[in-house]
Amino acid sequence: MPADLAVIGLGPYGLPLAQAAVAAGVSTIGYATGPEAGSLSPAELRRMLSGGFRTADNPAELGRVRTAVICAPTPRGPDGGLDLGQVETAARTLAARLRPHTTVILESPVHPGTTEDFLRPLLEKGSGLRAGRDFHLAYSPSRVDPGNREFTPANTPKVIGGLTPACMESAATFYGRLTDKVVRARGPREAETVHLLETNFRHVNIALVNEMAVLCHDLGVDLWDVIRCAETKPFGFQAFRPGPGVGGHGVAQDMSGLASRGLRMVELAQQVNNRMPGYVVQRAAALLNEHGKSARGARVLLLGVTYKADLADQQDTPAQEIAIRLMELGASVSYHDPHIASWNVLNRPVPRADSLYEAAADADLTILVQQHRTYDLQGLSVKAQLLLDTRGATPTGAAHRL
Repeated sequence: MPADLAVIGLGPYGLPLAQAAVAAGVSTIGYATGPEAGSLSPAELRRMLSGGFRTADNPAELGRVRTAVICAPTPRGPDGGLDLGQVETAARTLAARLRPHTTVILESPVHPGTTEDFLRPLLEKGSGLRAGRDFHLAYSPSRVDPGNREFTPANTPKVIGGLTPACMESAATFYGRLTDKVVRARGPREAETVHLLETNFRHVNIALVNEMAVLCHDLGVDLWDVIRCAETKPFGFQAFRPGPGVGGHGVAQDMSGLASRGLRMVELAQQVNNRMPGYVVQRAAALLNEHGKSARGARVLLLGVTYKADLADQQDTPAQEIAIRLMELGASVSYHDPHIASWNVLNRPVPRADSLYEAAADADLTILVQQHRTYDLQGLSVKAQLLLDTRGATPTGAAHRL
């Protein structure tokens, strides 16, 4: 039976969209563009399947939908730019089956201009149809925040930019079924740049507080108390908190490969954030040294190895580099994470602690890398010989904070 919607790409952007569509009663199929891992729990997937969602292995099914949304991942390539390989594969697969009057929307994170200059030619050449005349084409930045219980696709405004006014209205009609509010951008390039601004806003502000964390440690200032006080200002301030690095699927984009000059502040923010795992290891070695121990041969327990709390997603998690650097110093590394049954670093399995309190008591140093809800941090601070808290989650004085 034909579906209303095809979600092409079942990774971190596609699965949440499919989930929202099924919840809204939209008949939905999913088509994978590669080996992808989404962030939905088994229970959520079961609910989707019971709601009629199904995956399609036959690309011919893409030619029988009213709306096709490309959500293929765009990871950072070897040259530092976005890899559009899966978007290209999705576009070619769809183009060969594209029918007139279909609405095609791109949601993958891309540079401004990609919808018109990259996607449109692929679709037109492969289908023989004309965008804006024979089929609708639009861009909508994905606004996914895995694990956020307050803001869901239903109550998060959806930005869209259509190639033509008719494309805009067709996309608006589709998203109006999923969300309470649709925001119309001037065009696809503006909508693409919305994603650029939102992603870079996060990275730049995290970089600022990460630099503040290093400075405040050197000055003997409690940054966490500074942030607590600063966020009481009702205007002109938004609280961000430091951490061991920035993970996740929203890659900061400095546009250096696109424009004659990149966004220098974003480039600097990337450098700051990329240094944080090394800084955590530097602090860890210093703590061990202060307590008469060397990093070489030290037993170090990492708590939480996912990029975000209470999720199993390990995309660009800083825990990976922290573990590598500790191993390079000669430390014996183990980990605990209620969401990760096994973990490999440098293609070698890392020992998993079964009993959290026993492991913390046995380790020379315990590092809280990710603050999962199930962690009893007060109890951990009592059991651990040394506890380095990179999230500012432990009670004041209970641990050494980043």
